[in-house]
Amino acid sequence: MPSGSGSGAATSRWARRRRGGDRAFYGESVRPVPRWALLSSVCAPVLLIAGWTVAALLEGPAYDPVTQTISVLAAYGAAGFWVMTGALLALGVCHVLTAWALRAAAFAGRVALGGGGVVAWVVALLPPPSSGGSLRHGSVAVVGFVLLAVWPVLAAHRSGAAPWGLRPVPSLAATVVMGVGAAWFLIEMQRQGAPGVAERLVTSLQSLWPFVVVVSCVRHAGPEEGGGGPGAGC
Repeated sequence: MPSGSGSGAATSRWARRRRGGDRAFYGESVRPVPRWALLSSVCAPVLLIAGWTVAALLEGPAYDPVTQTISVLAAYGAAGFWVMTGALLALGVCHVLTAWALRAAAFAGRVALGGGGVVAWVVALLPPPSSGGSLRHGSVAVVGFVLLAVWPVLAAHRSGAAPWGLRPVPSLAATVVMGVGAAWFLIEMQRQGAPGVAERLVTSLQSLWPFVVVVSCVRHAGPEEGGGGPGAGC
């Protein structure tokens, strides 16, 4: 009957609005994460690791990746200076773009991730000297470590309806692991052990986690919201 059909359509519209309202209330973004964020986020670890690998090869056997840090590769006069500097600048671009695209994440986390990207630019523009340390370079690098370690927990939503990468337990676990890695790096620096290994591990994790979060958001959105059609994405 016509009246039944109209009532069914109204009920369907109300249910769709209710589901959308629930998603907004519980912290799940109504606006999907654009698929180009997969590219910006996956490029971060690829460019960073490729950068320090190529820069180390240019340095030759004089450089020891176990006992020497990444900053040595970006120092003035280093054979791979421009390679490592370019990798850091590109890393910053990737983090800023990913932070902008992660509309499903809490705002504080997006700011921290984007801030980590900006710090990568500053680190690249403040290289350490060819010999000895640099308090200015080191201080800025510490700020970047902190921002990229805390952004997962700041970006999390309390609702179980949120994408996996934005749920409290995985987000807190990521922050804890990154924090432990940073502490390990500081310990290795003090004891003159293997700071190069510790730094590479923690920076690899920090550069990879945004990709994990983006993948979880895209998968969570599904074809209806995640850009399954030609008009999806940006």
